[in-house]
Amino acid sequence: MTTAPDTANPATAPVLPRARRSRSAEQTDIRRYTPLARAGIITALAVLAVLWLAPLFWAVVTSLKQEADTTVVPLEVVPDRGFTLQAYASVLADGNLVTWFVNSTVVTVVITVLTVALSAAAAYGFSRTRFRGRNALFALTIAGIMVPPQILIVPLYRQMLAMGLADTYAGIILPQLVLPAMVFILKKFFDGIPHELEEAARVDGAGSLRIFLQIVLPLSRSILAAVAIFVFIHAWNNFLWPFIITSDPGLMTLPVGLVQVQSAFGVRYAQVMASAILAGLPLIVVFMLFQRQIIRGVATTGLGGT
Repeated sequence: MTTAPDTANPATAPVLPRARRSRSAEQTDIRRYTPLARAGIITALAVLAVLWLAPLFWAVVTSLKQEADTTVVPLEVVPDRGFTLQAYASVLADGNLVTWFVNSTVVTVVITVLTVALSAAAAYGFSRTRFRGRNALFALTIAGIMVPPQILIVPLYRQMLAMGLADTYAGIILPQLVLPAMVFILKKFFDGIPHELEEAARVDGAGSLRIFLQIVLPLSRSILAAVAIFVFIHAWNNFLWPFIITSDPGLMTLPVGLVQVQSAFGVRYAQVMASAILAGLPLIVVFMLFQRQIIRGVATTGLGGT
């Protein structure tokens, strides 16, 4: 007696042939372009890369010039007097860079951890909990994306003053913990997680909190990493709110502190570029270390929304 192969069970379906077909299809898509079309695509990408890298290159070159060489006409890529680190030395000498860096690190890490935790909890609640007014409350939350942050500066500042939180870490951190866009992204991902996994866990006696912590969050590592990196970059670059709420040099973040080292008698272009590069270096390091997580998280978000 012979048995027919089980083709109905998707668990027994071979994965490798499908992967090969997918790779073959990708190769077919690439090969369908003519050499002239491929040359045009490469040229367009090269032009875009030059347009993106040119300002960064000029910022680095300007930061390595003496101040008098930054306004020479016509502009010189390599100055006659050569390159120097004078601008970086001035920035480091005139400002309390270590304190500002520590402040930025503390503020950014706390904002990232709390924002991801609050956004994940809120998104899971919107995705799985059924209650009256859920859709209206979610719509109200998402409507916050359309409100320019500048509109909220005055009421937030008055509120922080009334609570006695000006010139404190709490005053810097609390208004930055609400990012409706992160709630939306996480909810769309949670909507794509099969309910059967949670139902099976409930049969085994798991509660909602345990399901969230031990099942949902581990399945969401890629999107949580991407969200955390986006929040980290947003918090690190934020200048306006820390500038308004803090006047104590000991509490200033790096973007705010570096502005203070600029001369009151005019803009020193070499110092401005050196300050910008120093402020951006940690973000470059973060991106280089976690670029795979960023790309994977964005791709996963797109799949979760389908």
